[in-house]
Amino acid sequence: MSSQVSGHLPVADDRAVRRYVAQLARRHPRMLYGALSLHVGAALAALAAPRLLGDLVEAVQNGTTTGHVDRIVGVLAAFLVVQTVLTRYARYLSQVLGEQVLAELREDFVDSTLALPVGVVEEAGSGDLLTRTSRDVDQLGWSIRMALPEWTIAVVTAVVTFVAAISVGWWVALPCLLGVPPLVIGLRWYLRRAKDGYLRESATYSRINATLTETVEGARTVEALGLGRRRIAAADEDIEASYWAERYTLYLRTVFFPNMEIAYLVPTVATLLFGGYLYTQGEVSLGAVTAATLYVQMLIDPVDRIVSILDELQLGAASLARLLGVAQVPDDREVSGREPAGEQLEADDVRFSYVEGRDVLHGVSLDVGVGERIAMVGPSGAGKSTLGRLLAGIHPPRTGAVTVGGVGLVELPLDDLRGHVALVTQEHHVFVGTMRENLVLARPGASDDDVRSALDAVDALDWVDALPEGLDTEVGSGGRAVTAAQAQQIALARLVLADPHTLVLDEATSLIDPRAARHLERSLAAVLEGRTVIAIAHRLFSAHDADRVAVVEDGRISELGSHDELVATGGSYAALWESWHGRG
Repeated sequence: MSSQVSGHLPVADDRAVRRYVAQLARRHPRMLYGALSLHVGAALAALAAPRLLGDLVEAVQNGTTTGHVDRIVGVLAAFLVVQTVLTRYARYLSQVLGEQVLAELREDFVDSTLALPVGVVEEAGSGDLLTRTSRDVDQLGWSIRMALPEWTIAVVTAVVTFVAAISVGWWVALPCLLGVPPLVIGLRWYLRRAKDGYLRESATYSRINATLTETVEGARTVEALGLGRRRIAAADEDIEASYWAERYTLYLRTVFFPNMEIAYLVPTVATLLFGGYLYTQGEVSLGAVTAATLYVQMLIDPVDRIVSILDELQLGAASLARLLGVAQVPDDREVSGREPAGEQLEADDVRFSYVEGRDVLHGVSLDVGVGERIAMVGPSGAGKSTLGRLLAGIHPPRTGAVTVGGVGLVELPLDDLRGHVALVTQEHHVFVGTMRENLVLARPGASDDDVRSALDAVDALDWVDALPEGLDTEVGSGGRAVTAAQAQQIALARLVLADPHTLVLDEATSLIDPRAARHLERSLAAVLEGRTVIAIAHRLFSAHDADRVAVVEDGRISELGSHDELVATGGSYAALWESWHGRG
């Protein structure tokens, strides 16, 4: 189960977190039990000191020799060496286990992130996902590398030390129990509030990242429309919310930790008083009181670490819940195993909404013939891009169906779907790596001849050959910079290599100047021969070249026909055409 705040990815519940932790533990039983065994051995070796010191006090009280004292000191030193060696290897094994677990968790998170439906990512925004991949991963890394091993050591040490203290005499349990009520009350008070507080704190970081990302990405729009003060005000609101969230978690700590300090001191003081009383009554020896007091005093450090590190573990648990929540996003695909009988693409009475109760597509139906080229035109906000994304299988329709070869696009696994239909938008990304590595992402194992042919098809071969090292030139962040138009050509070359049957082009050449775009589209014509093409564009020369034109208005296809037919009809398309040529 998981919880989800509107606009954010889900957060896994406590049961899911515990189940995942148990699953990780079952993957590495030998390392886990080996580390625990070494920690127990180190803790047992540390227990020798109070017992030996108690015996030494008893021996001095009763009269002893220098040789006896030397022997006790020698044994004490030997136990110290054993404890040091065992602690060293216990910490080493714990660190190795922590790194292994963290690596596996990162791999699981990356797999879950890459499997997210595009629509979910868009709804959540980049800020939430960015915070999870950065701050939450870092916080969890700290918890696994440092906090969890230290907490494990502290727990083992506390348990073994308490058992050793009880072995001195039953009476030691009474002073120890006096510290339990404030400890339990404080822990329960804190744990009931801490996780929600830290989750809220992380959510505010996501909101800050989202606002900053939106402001930076839309900097030109912000400047053009004079939205600077409004964006600053939005950032201030996010920062204020983060301030109050952090202030709340700080309040929890300022109440919790002083309460714990009292819980630590009560058992030590009570042991001295009660043990001293029993000694005066002749019930216990001075050595036993000394050993018991030292054992109880030794309990303070591990218990303090348990409580202190618990705060870090709460942060880590909150981060883990956020990371695991990504895997709990429901899949928008319902794979049926059916195979398409052909490449006929069809939308039947499709309706779709981004917000419940507000459809942006209203009963759209469209049959796309195999090898046909359809241009979708219409005013901004009419639903062209939304319809294109449904035809490419990015979003499932709310009602109705989009099929290829008689099989719903949502019934096909993503890898199979992309062999039938692919979407190319004006958004693109150049990854860090060589030019060749950027291109073969679309078809691993593609030869250099295949890569060069794809580049030639999109008119990019000349400038790629002109790069200092050709296909081996490093590009992306930190590498050789490419222009927006060149990056778009790289994206189109990937598409040529992927070789899908149907292409949905959503303003795919919008960032290239009109003359270059026209030339690029002519170059693509030969490559796209025999493929089905659905082009969403504002430039009407694309519509003129299409087999049919679909005019989208107010979430409906208002006109459908060839360019000549629609011009002759004198409707919306004819008006657009006249306006395009300056005759409106």
